[in-house]
Amino acid sequence: MAANREFFFRRLHSLLGVIPVGIFLIQHLIVNHFATRGPEAFNNAAHFMEALPFRVFLELFIIFIPLYFHAIYGVYIAFTSKNNVSRYGYFRNWMFYLQRISGVITLIFVTWHVWETRIQYALGNTEVNFSLMEGILSNPIMLVFYLVGVISTTFHFSNGLWSFLVTWGITLSPRSQKISTYFTLGVFIVLSVIGVRAILAFV
Repeated sequence: MAANREFFFRRLHSLLGVIPVGIFLIQHLIVNHFATRGPEAFNNAAHFMEALPFRVFLELFIIFIPLYFHAIYGVYIAFTSKNNVSRYGYFRNWMFYLQRISGVITLIFVTWHVWETRIQYALGNTEVNFSLMEGILSNPIMLVFYLVGVISTTFHFSNGLWSFLVTWGITLSPRSQKISTYFTLGVFIVLSVIGVRAILAFV
């Protein structure tokens, strides 16, 4: 019974990491990338997202609940899984190890980012606009924190996508797994460039 429950939770954890959390990550990075076109373009994109119908419902049930289930159960996996990096050093063992580290970093980063933006907005303390992010990233420490956080997040998603494809039986052969390694590496590079360009646009 316990084994079946853990199997279900791990499958759910894997699924939520891609759908909907991964999709939201891509959408969020694209919206942020409008900052490269200037304050007005970013503000228009941000206000469009805020004006979506049923926004509170969407944020709660499509973003935050799946996100924090994935994050909290991911921390459980990180601290209960056995890593073989020091003994074997295979590429996938390193990716497994880095997935756990990046997961913890991503959780800290996302929680802080949500606190600085969505929660402060909900409390009526700020507006989510270009000037908010410009003010946050004017601090060099926060700039480094955001750069590390975004790269950690894009790595965690991209590497997790590789695991998702294996877990759900999409890439079972060694050849398909090798192809998906290159594919997910490309996803990581593209999303990282989008995320870093967006951050630097606020500076």
